[in-house]
Amino acid sequence: MTSIVEKFREIPGTCISDAMDGLRNLDPMIKPLKEEYKISGRAFTVRLPAGDNLMLLKAIRDANPGDILVVDAKSFLYTAVAGDFVIGLAATLGLGGIVIDGTIRDILSIKNSGFPVFCKGGTLACSKKIGAGEINVSISSGGTVISPGDIIVGDVNGVTVVPKDSEDSVLKAAIDKLNKDEVRAQNVLGNPEAAARWIDELLGLKN
Repeated sequence: MTSIVEKFREIPGTCISDAMDGLRNLDPMIKPLKEEYKISGRAFTVRLPAGDNLMLLKAIRDANPGDILVVDAKSFLYTAVAGDFVIGLAATLGLGGIVIDGTIRDILSIKNSGFPVFCKGGTLACSKKIGAGEINVSISSGGTVISPGDIIVGDVNGVTVVPKDSEDSVLKAAIDKLNKDEVRAQNVLGNPEAAARWIDELLGLKN
């Protein structure tokens, strides 16, 4: 039986966003390192102070295979939340991806690993390992509240958050939106008269 997480993976993030009126999306600056990355999994949350990443290692150890680590790094860009070795640990333990409101380093080797990372970019400096922070708590990352167990879906367009208490209704609405988009494209695109008529109707010009 296909899990709800797998069902969300098959739906464009744009349709999922539309199903929630665009209100649950992370900062659009958070993008995948590779355009082909698509993630869908349960959120395992991490809250870090700027410049400290020790608690990230605890999260990597404690998260379940397939979980998406969502890191609130306060949008601090000067020091990297992780490099290729730490990302390699996440891949080794079977996580489904990492979403970071911050930066990473060792970008080329992380890209070559194929492990899906979404972040705000790259930097040179490493973080310290002091140990402050929290894991598996509600956080605000990328301007959006995320609770443990929420479904995280990300693709080339960005990252959206499906609250776990409304995931069934959001899934239904997202599938409905996808189906309507496909029917509209089939009926309108490639047909100049239909295209002009659709625009007129949208503009309220229909007689």
